[in-house]
Amino acid sequence: MRAILLGAALVFVSAAVAGAGECPMLQAQIDTQFGKRFDRQATEARTKAAEAMALHKAGKHDESVKLYEEAAKLGSIQLTRKQ
Repeated sequence: MRAILLGAALVFVSAAVAGAGECPMLQAQIDTQFGKRFDRQATEARTKAAEAMALHKAGKHDESVKLYEEAAKLGSIQLTRKQ
């Protein structure tokens, strides 16, 4: 029983760490795509990305990824996600 609980805990922690590593990668993509653009969509996308990074730093990785996706849609780009 103890082994099953330990295994489940390890799976959960591994998933959380994997999700945490994706946020900086998504931020870098947003920065690359919108860094030199100054139109309204790019400004809104950078704002969303900043909010997403704040969520990432607060440990809310799923919510952070959702905001990165919203930022990408604002600028009509496709983000590359971890598999």
